[in-house]
Amino acid sequence: MTLDINQLISDIKSTASGIITKDVTTVSGFSDRQLLGIANQAALIASGIASGQITDATKEFFLDQLIELTHNFVNTLVGLIVATIEALSNAIVAVIWKAISTATGIALPAFKPL
Repeated sequence: MTLDINQLISDIKSTASGIITKDVTTVSGFSDRQLLGIANQAALIASGIASGQITDATKEFFLDQLIELTHNFVNTLVGLIVATIEALSNAIVAVIWKAISTATGIALPAFKPL
């Protein structure tokens, strides 16, 4: 039996699309909520500075906290993206392993997922 290259490409695309669609939805929902929180925090800080409730003595503290909140958001986003890439890679290798095993009738050794 030969490996059907067109079918393999189709299977890889289908698998990749499923993972990417699911993970983009997850990342998008997370980022929407986080960005709303960051924007609200920025608005509160701006209002506090404008009204004098946040003084020169405390302004740096609040601005530093906003920077930290933003860094944490970005770091979490990077982690989610890395996890998506790993899942995508593992899923594609699994599709390829299955195609080769089917074409050859031989069970390939398990691959080490990322």
